[in-house]
Amino acid sequence: MKRMNFLTIITLFIATLSLPFHSSVTLGDGAKEEQFLKNTRQLIYQGKRSGEGYFSEDGNALIFQSEREPDNPFFQIYILDLETGDTNRVSPGTGKTTCSFIRPGSNEVLFASTHLDPEATAKQKAEFDIRASGENKRFSWDYDEHYDIFSAHRDGSNPKRMTEALGYDAEGAYSPDGSKIVFCSLRDAYPIEHLSAGDKKRFETDPSYFGEIYIMNADGSGQTRLTHQPGYDGGPFFSPDGKRIIWRHFKENGLLADVYTMNLDGSDKRRLTDFGSMSWAPYYHPSNTYIIFHSNKYGFANCELFIVDVYGKKEPVRVTFTDGFDGLPVFSPDGKKLVWTSNRTPQKNSQLFIADWNHEEALSALDASPVRKQSETPSAFELQESTGGITSQESPQSFSFTEKTDHLFSPQITEEDLHTIVAYLASDELEGRLTGTKGYKMAADYIAHQLEKIGILPVDKNGNYFQEFPFTSGVEIIPEGNFLHIAKSGKANDTKSFELEKDFRPLAFTASSVADGELVFAGYGISMPGEDGAGYDSYAGIDVKDKVVLVLNYIPEKVEMKRRHDLNRYSGLRYKAMIAREHGAKALLVVTGPNSPDAGELLPLTFDNASADSGIVAASISGDAAKALFSFIGKDIATVQSELDIEKSEAQTAFAMPGIKTTISTAVKREKTSDHNVIGYLPPADGKDDCEYIVVGAHLDHIGYGGTESLARKGEEGMIHNGADDNASGVSVVLELAAALAETYKKKPQDKQRGLVFAFWSGEEMGLLGSSHFIKNPAFPLKNTIAYINFDMVGRMRDNKLIIQGAGSSKSWPQLFEKRNIMSGFNLILQHDPYLPTDATPFYQEDVPIMNFFTGSHDDYNRPTDDTLTLNYEGMAKIAQFAKNIISDLVKSPGRPDYFKVKSSGPPDSLHGSRRIYLGTIPDFTTEDIEGLKLSGVKAGGPADKAGLRDGDIIVRFGDLKITNIYDYKYALDVIKIGEPVTVEYLRNGTSGTLTVIPEAKK
Repeated sequence: MKRMNFLTIITLFIATLSLPFHSSVTLGDGAKEEQFLKNTRQLIYQGKRSGEGYFSEDGNALIFQSEREPDNPFFQIYILDLETGDTNRVSPGTGKTTCSFIRPGSNEVLFASTHLDPEATAKQKAEFDIRASGENKRFSWDYDEHYDIFSAHRDGSNPKRMTEALGYDAEGAYSPDGSKIVFCSLRDAYPIEHLSAGDKKRFETDPSYFGEIYIMNADGSGQTRLTHQPGYDGGPFFSPDGKRIIWRHFKENGLLADVYTMNLDGSDKRRLTDFGSMSWAPYYHPSNTYIIFHSNKYGFANCELFIVDVYGKKEPVRVTFTDGFDGLPVFSPDGKKLVWTSNRTPQKNSQLFIADWNHEEALSALDASPVRKQSETPSAFELQESTGGITSQESPQSFSFTEKTDHLFSPQITEEDLHTIVAYLASDELEGRLTGTKGYKMAADYIAHQLEKIGILPVDKNGNYFQEFPFTSGVEIIPEGNFLHIAKSGKANDTKSFELEKDFRPLAFTASSVADGELVFAGYGISMPGEDGAGYDSYAGIDVKDKVVLVLNYIPEKVEMKRRHDLNRYSGLRYKAMIAREHGAKALLVVTGPNSPDAGELLPLTFDNASADSGIVAASISGDAAKALFSFIGKDIATVQSELDIEKSEAQTAFAMPGIKTTISTAVKREKTSDHNVIGYLPPADGKDDCEYIVVGAHLDHIGYGGTESLARKGEEGMIHNGADDNASGVSVVLELAAALAETYKKKPQDKQRGLVFAFWSGEEMGLLGSSHFIKNPAFPLKNTIAYINFDMVGRMRDNKLIIQGAGSSKSWPQLFEKRNIMSGFNLILQHDPYLPTDATPFYQEDVPIMNFFTGSHDDYNRPTDDTLTLNYEGMAKIAQFAKNIISDLVKSPGRPDYFKVKSSGPPDSLHGSRRIYLGTIPDFTTEDIEGLKLSGVKAGGPADKAGLRDGDIIVRFGDLKITNIYDYKYALDVIKIGEPVTVEYLRNGTSGTLTVIPEAKK
């Protein structure tokens, strides 16, 4: 690799994590970095990692290395066209490659490769086997003796071998005129048997020690050694004027390195740094006035970028302030951009980043820097030459429109169009667009009217844009249809009838039916998979077929935190009902035990919008009713629960309740109504029946006047929630895309290789009802749907950040995002989890790759203040154009994107029970560059509000758990208990504080 091999750097970085951490290291200090760097963003997304990017002479291309080949775990070399975003591989694809560079004034490139190694393929397989085994193998670089330097054309053709000496030849760079190549070689350590005993031992532990700088002609001739001192010499580059070479030299101990320059013949060696640390990867600014390099000066576990004047007279000036690895920096030919390798990604894997560089600020900072305190004179210091050693080498009723809905839209994507759409959809006239209301139907008519105007065809053969679906809008109890009787066999006087709404209450998802059978207690009613004691099965050893099962609500109350987190995902009542049904039970009774929150209370009749019941009679019973049942068999429910709560090994987790016959009838009336999705399409050019489609969608509904989902502050209750960002923003983007793409394919119909479906969903806020109905009743066969692209809350872009969720659903996505973001220039945040609380998930669950565009939550989320004037329309237009380019690529690409199955960590969200805790906090999903969980809002009157938490606070510790991100916080909510005080540590405007919050049960 180059400028000290990339993996060598990472190896040294990881290997020193246990060493003392310097107190001056700061975490993500963006304000300080902005002195020199503006608009910092990730450049490369595809592949496990990438690094070492070098510009072409005109600055229009970048050559770099990346691990992205499916059949090769090692780096290969690629060229990125910075004007089109296209990437092509240059290297052969076999073996290991590294250290590339583009030859000025030509079509040639160079790189180092081991593809000629007879064992190259075997080494690839061995590396795959190691990774598959789960072995925690740290990065290492083996200085493979089969590395040689090759040249090739930019398309990878015409490869030529430039070096043939046995031993590692890599880290090459062309001179500014393209006539010379400077590189690093270990050839002088071969043959190994000729080394002294001491050098042989050193080679076994640190082969890099033998690296020396060489220079040769661009055709490979005239290979000449330039350095001869003990210690690793590598990472050379030419100065902008081509007169000097800069490189990094390690001391013999391999721990300290500094930056040097020399003439092309090896003379006049000058030391530029005396940093007392590992300083490497130096690179000249095109002005030839200073160089940039990276060093672990401020902590062995922290590599940062620095600049120093070209003569090394001043103290180096720090450039980056982000904990982790920042290194291998390279300037663009005009000196206005900086590309470097960093692990500041959400996954902490190393990728290339790019930023605007402030040259003037750099000059000012260096001018103000003090004179360097050196142990040697930088202008005169020459390395001592060795005198010995080695010498050789995503029709309902119609309503009238007002004039403002008949706006004449541009065929282009414009901020004016986006604002006009949002202004109507988020107007008070539509009353928050709640599913099933007049306001939603007005919104749906508006969308259908616009689709017709721009030439999008209705999917219904009768010319209707609407797809109707039923849903449950409420549940009520039918009193005369509910009863519960218990009788003990042989004792008529032991028959007991229970009173509705006092002793028992049907659950909202119950089947309206009668069931009878013997009573069986099944503990907490949980069935969780797991091996070696990690699982949990309340039904082990008991037969519940044709019986009535009694279970406890929630989970064991006193298990340790991780166990609580795992069990919570399997504790939902819907899930417990399903498990009981699948075990053959006729009915399920649920009681909240005496050790649990809200002990003995009947469960509320809450409904989840699902049209179907659970297929089993289900009811909650009171604590008194449960005590009566247990007394029939001489047991105490409190004692039984206490043993279950600590998972006492000898405790009976489940048992029959002999002779107790239960007869239960439940009857509920589900209020059914209907609403409709709005769907249109553009057929492909050939119009065949089996053609493929891409579905582009956004949910059109919102929450009306708020209801239970409102996060309204005091004084805002009952007001219209217009939902400008959620989700008039997404709808407006999809409508603009439909118009723009319709115009594009009107002009170029031959480019329409696949069809496009534009879908506007209803019922998303009630549980993805519209999109789920579409999945079961698709307009076109799902097998012909190659991708679903969703837009949900895309109107609040800040700091140029765009979140794309579901990025892990296809291995094709990172490359596509990377390509199209070259010109868009977003600070992309890729979130890989495809199981999302939005309309993309039903598609993913049917094997369709997905992506969801999102700009993050905010203080106005689900509040009346989410209004038209709060949106960033410039950002929305930019997002729409970015998405248009992605869709265009998918329409014309010859192959379809692959589908990658990501294992879910538990039952579907509609079934699992991790929502029992309520705090009233609203996370900010965009702040991935801080440690902790930032709150974008706090619900008035909630536990967090009562405790004193405020908007903008950053939670850093919750009880005993350190909080570094939203996943830690979600985990924390799963392990805490209702009613038990929790200490919360937080940051507010940089000042730390502590308070106590008392979690409540979610109603």
